Amino acid sequence: MRFRVEDEENFSVDLTPLIDVVFLLLIFFMVSTVFVDFKKQMDISLPSSKSSILSEVLKPVTVELTIDKQVFLNGEKIHISEFESALSKIAKSETKEAIIRADKNLPYGDVIKVMGMLQNAQILNIGVAVK
Repeated sequence: MRFRVEDEENFSVDLTPLIDVVFLLLIFFMVSTVFVDFKKQMDISLPSSKSSILSEVLKPVTVELTIDKQVFLNGEKIHISEFESALSKIAKSETKEAIIRADKNLPYGDVIKVMGMLQNAQILNIGVAVK
């Protein structure tokens, strides 16, 4: 007597769709990832050299604003009405950079007014110092 062999049920998982999904996820995460420039985040202690010291001519113009609305230009107190004429003299002879150090409680408009005066004097590279 011959017995019929019943087909065994196949319980294996087909991996082809699973691999497709994994590759799609991999591509999605690679495309959506923000690439970080590690040069900016590295804390490097640079060596010093005598030739790396900046001369007085290359130092930026420093403008300091206090909470009581006093203006200091390169460390010297100056009245706001004389500020623009002093800037035009400095801009002709010195670098075209400025750093504004303003008190955090000073109204925003006062800082913008000083920035406008710097731009009128053709000093366009303006930085704001923060702690």
